[in-house]
Amino acid sequence: MAQDRLDRFDWALVKSFLAVLDAGSLMGAARRLNAQQPTLSRHVAELEAQLGAPLFERTGRGVTPTAAALAIADAARQMEAGALALSRGLATSRSAETGTVRITSSTVASTWLLPPVIAALQVAEPGIAIELVATNQLSNLLRREADIAVRMVRPVQSSLVARKLGEVPIVAAAHRSYLKRAGTPRTPADLVRHRLIGYDRDDTIERGFARLGVVLTREHFAVRTDDQVAYGRLVAAGAGIGFVAHYNIRHWPGVTALLPMLEIPSLPCWLAVHREIRSNRLVRRVYDFLAEALPEELTR
Repeated sequence: MAQDRLDRFDWALVKSFLAVLDAGSLMGAARRLNAQQPTLSRHVAELEAQLGAPLFERTGRGVTPTAAALAIADAARQMEAGALALSRGLATSRSAETGTVRITSSTVASTWLLPPVIAALQVAEPGIAIELVATNQLSNLLRREADIAVRMVRPVQSSLVARKLGEVPIVAAAHRSYLKRAGTPRTPADLVRHRLIGYDRDDTIERGFARLGVVLTREHFAVRTDDQVAYGRLVAAGAGIGFVAHYNIRHWPGVTALLPMLEIPSLPCWLAVHREIRSNRLVRRVYDFLAEALPEELTR
């Protein structure tokens, strides 16, 4: 019978036993555990029944441990230590599975490239919350304003670890509504006769075409904006011919790439993380997911 009782031993009662032992009273133990005194009294009675021996003698001012209580005290404390270690291990495991990772990228990549990748990441890692910082500033990782950066320029800071994911082709593109009105250019030289979408204060496009032997001035651009999201929407709305990352086109129904012979230099796509936090398990999981998913998204 005694062995049967030990086989049914309820380890959960040990916490109440130790609280009463340490406090010297049921009332003190109840305060320590933020529990009800009758509950602790019942736990002690159940433990005594399972062990087949009294654990405390009731006195006017509290309880006194019996020889049986003192005999199991050390083992009970070892169980408590093991339970605490298990609790900490579970907490660590949960913290490794859940948390927030902050990703920064350009406004264009944040608008068109990253959303489907982040949606897939949420399916694969539902415990990880993502904060997306859409900005063209490059200093976020250095100021620890983000954990991971996706950039179209190579980070040069020695404190960053960077991985090249691929190349981003830049193409001339226009909506079919514009091409229906204005015709389709057949050669790069035809561009000067079309309504072009350019930048306002940024002369990147003009300098790029100059290297290709095509002279374009500010006046050749009928619509100008330095906001690259607005720039893309102008192309998608049929305002003229623009020069955009190829991955954008699949998000804009009716927009098609033009002039395949136009050799516009591509942009490198880099994944960067601060050297000191790349060992963070949560950041590492997101970093590895992006490293695998982004090259596929760039070429899809």
